[in-house]
Amino acid sequence: MAGFIHWLQSTAGGLLTLCGAAIAVLLFLIIKVKLEPFISLIVSGLLLALAAGMPASKIIGSALSGKDSLLETGFGGILGHVAAIIGLGSFLAALLQASGGADVLTHRLLSVFGEKRAALATGLAGLIFGTPVFFDIGIFVLAPLIYVVARQTGKSMLFYALPLLAGLSMAHAFLPPHPGAVAIASLLGVDLGWLIAMGLLCGLPSFVLAGILWPAWIGKRIMVHVPDEFSLPEEASTDDPSLAGRRAVPLSTVMLIICTPLVLILGATFGTVLLDEHAAVLPYLVFFGNPVVALVLTCILGIKFLGTQRGMTKAQLAEIGAAALRPVGMILLVVGAGAFFGSVIAATGVGAVLAKSLASAGLPLVAMGYVISGGLRLAQGSATVAIVTTGGILAPLVKNGSFSQPHLALIAVAVAAGSIIASHVNDGGFWIVSRYFNISVKDTLRTWTVLETILSVTAFAAAAGLSLLL
Repeated sequence: MAGFIHWLQSTAGGLLTLCGAAIAVLLFLIIKVKLEPFISLIVSGLLLALAAGMPASKIIGSALSGKDSLLETGFGGILGHVAAIIGLGSFLAALLQASGGADVLTHRLLSVFGEKRAALATGLAGLIFGTPVFFDIGIFVLAPLIYVVARQTGKSMLFYALPLLAGLSMAHAFLPPHPGAVAIASLLGVDLGWLIAMGLLCGLPSFVLAGILWPAWIGKRIMVHVPDEFSLPEEASTDDPSLAGRRAVPLSTVMLIICTPLVLILGATFGTVLLDEHAAVLPYLVFFGNPVVALVLTCILGIKFLGTQRGMTKAQLAEIGAAALRPVGMILLVVGAGAFFGSVIAATGVGAVLAKSLASAGLPLVAMGYVISGGLRLAQGSATVAIVTTGGILAPLVKNGSFSQPHLALIAVAVAAGSIIASHVNDGGFWIVSRYFNISVKDTLRTWTVLETILSVTAFAAAAGLSLLL
């Protein structure tokens, strides 16, 4: 018995068995038992930590303090990043809807692209804005467009959400200034120009398959409705004489509200990259380009131009805010619990053990990078961790070879492609997608997980094929 426990807790096969069992328990609790995902994630994480032999002090801390425990750092690590952004984004979305501004934007979007090509519009929005904006922030800022278009057309949200997600994910995986792309370029000595070129060359076909063709097929088979919470409170209905003519909000005003956070965030990103670190304007760009600060300023503008200037009372604005923020608590709990579950898996050490095993497979570097990165992604969930770990393993091998910059860029793309494969329950992004777009866990696995796999496999196939020509 002692030998079996040692095998479980210290070998690649044993740790993978433990993690696989924990994931199976989690899915059973959510899908079969119908237990709240928030509770299921905590239960599965605690069981895995105990089965892996972790001391209680590491799991939950002491009776006096748990600030360094997996439970608190797992929750706090992600909630400190997304909590305020989710809350502000939810309020802004409700304000756009209640003022009629969302309807104005939807009508213009449909008139320009047509209803049949509205999904293409959301996909391009994700791809364009996803280049400088982080994946989760792109969701929080652009999700209101998805809600509005889906409600206007009456189709499944998947038609419009999946293209947006594909664009954001493709940019996040393959293009600077995202952390994974920058890290792998540094580790392998790849020029960022070549990484961008090869990232686009391999990523754009993947985006077409995963973000255009896949949503068009799966969207007809799975109906996902706009969350009930995304609706007008009774006090802000169209029958309210104080809001008469609410559809006449100028499009320019709507675009000002939507573009303000994106412009501010872009300013911080490109200012940091292009300006000298001692430039006088840089601290201002960074401050106002912080996502929370940018969204606070945007909400203030929204209250002014979409609310009070259009006759909304303080009571109506308060009700809109209260209705928008009611579902935020459960979203945050699920996202935080998902991060805890992923942190427990990472703490088991399965990633390091798996990477060591895969590195001895003797594959070509493009294939080795993809397999190691993909294995790490499946095991511990974090794309960035998978990229950085794989880059550290490949760096000495790359230095010992004579690879051109294009070839090195393709190896980097292969590593990045492996890092996004099969996003599932140990990935915080999985839970953000599931909760924010009202998709059940089962359907998130059938849609988002497949989308990420299509992106991954197609980009790797392109990188591997091009590497044979160099």
